Amino acid sequence: MTTGIIFDLKKFAIHDGPGIRTTVFLKGCPLHCWWCHNPEGQSSNKDLFFNPEKCLEMCTDCITACPNQAITKNNDAGLLIDKNKCQLEGSCAESCPTQALSIIGHEINADELMKEILKDKTFYDHSKGGVTFSGGEPLVQLKFLNEVMQKCKHQNIHTVVDTCGLAPFEDFEKIMDKTDLFLYDLKMMDEKKHIQNTGYSNRKVLDNLKKLAKSGNRIYLRLPLIPDVNDSRENAQKTVDFIQTIPGIERIHLLPFHSAGTQKYQNLKRKTKDTTPLSEERVKELKEIYLKNGFSVKIGG
Repeated sequence: MTTGIIFDLKKFAIHDGPGIRTTVFLKGCPLHCWWCHNPEGQSSNKDLFFNPEKCLEMCTDCITACPNQAITKNNDAGLLIDKNKCQLEGSCAESCPTQALSIIGHEINADELMKEILKDKTFYDHSKGGVTFSGGEPLVQLKFLNEVMQKCKHQNIHTVVDTCGLAPFEDFEKIMDKTDLFLYDLKMMDEKKHIQNTGYSNRKVLDNLKKLAKSGNRIYLRLPLIPDVNDSRENAQKTVDFIQTIPGIERIHLLPFHSAGTQKYQNLKRKTKDTTPLSEERVKELKEIYLKNGFSVKIGG
């Protein structure tokens, strides 16, 4: 049986597709968007998460428990973790009395995940909801995703795949018959800016979107609004011009940048940028560009 790595399982989710849903967050993503609000999902491997606000200054349990001497303490800097020595085996997190340390990501097989999913099937049935596979990028774990989605179809559970679009189209073809709706992220139209801000070209992303639509799949577009990256009227108009050539885009979700993930970067010992969220007026201005071109638009997921 296939095993996957997930980093969260969100019950009663209402912003990841229709109805009441369970959202499964799979680890691993080919993009490196600096504004990502789920940075713990970017790596395909497990991560060590440290919350200094929960740490007891006098406690040394994690230092004693670590078999690789990866953790030390400094009077000025506090707890220090050497990522080169850390093997993510979890003894430090298990010994921490306040859960200041935790391992992000755990292995689960398809049957174990389905057991959790089926606990809320009554809610899916009554609300016309289901299961959403998010991340990270779900297609990074294609074999596991395919197996779980097949089990969902056997149980008549509605399925949604939230994707960044960067994968071989052959991977999409393997799950299309099991996917009721795609939530498709479209970051920006300018290829150079896409490379600068995500690490990859957007050519395959745009090409895959065309092919998915041509194949008759249901698609909601998700457009993040990132200050000084893709919040220009020019980018909005280029996006409109592009998606007007694609049949079947049912809805557009505009996702304004928020700083909720900033603390996560700090706890993962990673860097991000200080960015001020867009004003409501600016978001409304961009929304109007899509509305006047005949698209159904929603702010948020």
